[in-house]
Amino acid sequence: MDFHKSVLLGPSIDLLRPKDGGTYLDLTLGRAGHSLEIARRAKDIAIIGFDLDEEAIAYSEKILSEKGISHRLIHGNFARAGEVLGDRKVDGIIADLGVSSPQFDDPSRGFSYREDAPLDMRMDSASRLSAYDVVNGYPYEELVHILFAYGEEKDAKAIAKAIVSKRQSQPIRTTLELSELIKGAKPYKSLLRKGHPAKQSFQAIRIEVNGELDSIKKMLLEAPYLLKSGGRMAVISFHSLEDRLVKDRFREMTRNQGSRTDILRPQEPSFLDLTNKPILPTMDETQSNPRAKSAKLRGIERK
Repeated sequence: MDFHKSVLLGPSIDLLRPKDGGTYLDLTLGRAGHSLEIARRAKDIAIIGFDLDEEAIAYSEKILSEKGISHRLIHGNFARAGEVLGDRKVDGIIADLGVSSPQFDDPSRGFSYREDAPLDMRMDSASRLSAYDVVNGYPYEELVHILFAYGEEKDAKAIAKAIVSKRQSQPIRTTLELSELIKGAKPYKSLLRKGHPAKQSFQAIRIEVNGELDSIKKMLLEAPYLLKSGGRMAVISFHSLEDRLVKDRFREMTRNQGSRTDILRPQEPSFLDLTNKPILPTMDETQSNPRAKSAKLRGIERK
């Protein structure tokens, strides 16, 4: 069985305050860790879960059925939640924006810069675009853009130049081949920085392959309005790009806004900010689960 620790599990479900008979939307189902904790804390709940990974859907289907938890699981992007639910409202929403451990730990998925595998990085194996397509097909200018914008990679130009030069003689086919190429393209002073030299570039390519930021933006725009009055939404992010989107959107929804007819008469926001500052993992959690180190939890409540 795949072993996966759900990050900020206790604090995120504390934030949701599950209640008996409630319906909860798990936008990033994974191995159902958050859904199972919701069911442990409240009776007769129902789960509506989304995931791009067919293996995650199959695993969660099995375990939720074994536990007798009412559920509906959708193999698809969480940006479709509003379309799927229609007028239905839920009592709580959880979204863990990180890539699941089983995906990272399976070398064949091509997410890891430490394991050799074909360049893939698709969360949904049925998707057409792969990391191989990005690395070997995108022009120099586009590579620079995604490396800088999605990976915040200061050496984006040097890395993009090395990629374009290498693929002129032969395609870049594997994760370690790309990882070594990135390492070789970075100046010595960059190699002295903490962390693996390929981490930011791999993040950038993964985000591009899966359209992650566009999906997050759409989800944040629509999902809060799927909540009932008093319903809560908790979002866990893992890097600054995600957290900035969550922070800005939650701030926008929870601040007073001027009326169209009278800008001096502010309108009461329809959402309450539950986390003025993000909730961070404890030292114990980061020691037992290093992937939790960069996690941030934010939440809102619909009035």
